[in-house]
Amino acid sequence: MADLTPRVAAWQRSGTFEQVGRHRIFVREREGSPDLPPLLLLHGYPSSSYDWRDAFHSIDGHRLLTFDFLGFGLSDKPRDVQYSLRIQADIAEELAQRYAGEPVVMVSHDMGSSVATELLARDIDGTLSFTLKSALLFNASLVREQASLLLGQKLLLSRLGPLVTRATSEFYFRRSFGSIFSAAHPLTAEEEADQWSLLSHNDGHRMLDKLIYYNHERVTPPTSTRWHKAIRTWTGALELGWAGLDPICTEAVLQAVLNLRPNTPVTRLPGLGHYPQIEDPESVYELIQRHASQS
Repeated sequence: MADLTPRVAAWQRSGTFEQVGRHRIFVREREGSPDLPPLLLLHGYPSSSYDWRDAFHSIDGHRLLTFDFLGFGLSDKPRDVQYSLRIQADIAEELAQRYAGEPVVMVSHDMGSSVATELLARDIDGTLSFTLKSALLFNASLVREQASLLLGQKLLLSRLGPLVTRATSEFYFRRSFGSIFSAAHPLTAEEEADQWSLLSHNDGHRMLDKLIYYNHERVTPPTSTRWHKAIRTWTGALELGWAGLDPICTEAVLQAVLNLRPNTPVTRLPGLGHYPQIEDPESVYELIQRHASQS
């Protein structure tokens, strides 16, 4: 197990661990004005809530809540769990209940945006245990059939997944993770070290094939049908933020989402890759602040 970098260790000290069901979940939150809606920030695969670290000095006024999904970052990483999006949505629900019925603004990226679609579906069903005010979804393979998966992702989803996982090294991670950043905003050595320390914490890099399981759910009914319907029919304010140079969640994915939900407001982030909040945090947090103030 790799040691946490000093930056990640400081991030860990700034948060807490909460018991959710049988597992410890790393949570980072900030107090703010009770007159403003709280923000729930959901991260992507294979990273963690650390992706949202700049929110805590870039977003004014709002209460903030983010956490590491089960199996990710600093949270518990059990080997005997089927990592369904439903499990991650359960955790998000339990943690968001601290706002006691206040309308919550949900902001999500990548896998977190897929978890968000399950939360939208629960809201439609009338079973969601917190009040959802609006949703801002960043790049995600919301229509997975249109996504351009990396070779490594395809292998992890195949029968070779366990072998690929066992062979995962920091060198391999650096090449793969770096390939989804834009040329103008490349993955830095510091960021790579931080992300690897979080991924490899408690040997999380040895379960990548388990963590990517949710991709099967996104193309298999009834879950795929449920989540597409949620995008199409949720009656709340839904907005998209889309990085234009994302090699995975391409323009084809965006157009497929807009086909499900025409006239959805889209803020394009040209020149950015798959992790816009890391590449250009100023632009991303200006968008989040605006969305939260208008919702």
